[in-house]
Amino acid sequence: MTSRLLTELSAPAIAERLGPDSVLVLPTGAIEQHGPHLPVATDLIAAQTLAERTVEQFGDELDLWLLPPLAYTKSNEHAWSGGTFWLSAETLLAVLHDLGRCVAKTPARRLAFLNGHGGNSALLQVAARDLRLESGLRTFTLHPAVPADQGGDSPADELGMGVHGGHEETSLMLHLRPDLVDMTQADRWVPEHLAEYRHVRFGGPVSFGWTSEDFGPAGVIGDATHATAERGEQRAAAMVTYLGEALAEVSRFEPGPR
Repeated sequence: MTSRLLTELSAPAIAERLGPDSVLVLPTGAIEQHGPHLPVATDLIAAQTLAERTVEQFGDELDLWLLPPLAYTKSNEHAWSGGTFWLSAETLLAVLHDLGRCVAKTPARRLAFLNGHGGNSALLQVAARDLRLESGLRTFTLHPAVPADQGGDSPADELGMGVHGGHEETSLMLHLRPDLVDMTQADRWVPEHLAEYRHVRFGGPVSFGWTSEDFGPAGVIGDATHATAERGEQRAAAMVTYLGEALAEVSRFEPGPR
């Protein structure tokens, strides 16, 4: 199979092989604390690996091209902990703007942010709209799975609060990089008292500002104790299937009527 890493092409080859319907995929991760059992690169590893698998599987069919991942992003909800490296909102928006400006110099007219960190979501959406207005690019923001604090699912015993370092994320890492997971340090940190709130809650209609330190000294929000590599493998396969379906729509999306 032909390599789909954009950085392995020469500049003339980029001009020759890319076209208006080519989709450039930019994984966005994070470097931030994930409790005592997961590495600080968890979100980066997930975003990059799932993007690689998706582009490998669907790249030829959909004309996908993979960009190097963006590791440092908006993670100041974890800034209290050493090992978290984050950019301000202003800096991240400026970086995204500059990268989008570079994409606009290629023949490709579609840019997809494949986001592995929920703290980036709002800013990626802002950047996507600004780039659309400024450059004419078709811009998109998608996640391997919608984060629980943005309305996505988490296991029932996490009460919808598995937003950081819990069962699903730990299972995924046990599949992707088991050598970096220490299950002897896995624990349950679910803020069960928040379940009494109907509106103000993770994924609820009223959002709230938070830092991971609000919910306990481990910086975890979820239950990692029953995570398994088998569950992680299932989850990764489902994510790649979903991303392929989503990027198929990205590759042909037009907002106006036909």
